[in-house]
Amino acid sequence: MGRHFPHRRLAELGPADAVGREQPRARGPRRGRGGSAAEPSGRKAMQLCHQVAVTLSEVLAECGDPVLQGLRVLNVEPSPDASRLAVALACDDDEALSRVEDHLARASGHLRGEVAQAVTRKRAPVLVYRVAQAEV
Repeated sequence: MGRHFPHRRLAELGPADAVGREQPRARGPRRGRGGSAAEPSGRKAMQLCHQVAVTLSEVLAECGDPVLQGLRVLNVEPSPDASRLAVALACDDDEALSRVEDHLARASGHLRGEVAQAVTRKRAPVLVYRVAQAEV
């Protein structure tokens, strides 16, 4: 098998050999990997958001807490990247709206654990909840 470079020792190279050579350029950031802060809404990040939205919808519908059962997942989006996700929820019950944040704070560990089981990532994303009144 042939060699790509001629077999010469460094001692054989003199200063005249380096005159016409260009120095190698430093590599820039990789493109097309997604999930970085530079590209917060890439295809992979949007796939993750969809998976999280479906998982949270199922978990909230099956949980034993009636306050959390009344919530609907409206949207999930990266905030600012895929390691932290903003979850927009709608509450149907006017009286329960004041108690939803307390119930979400208590169930956040369970919800994040369910999301971690559903998605294949090295680290589960941090979930930040925003609750709004459901429009009629």
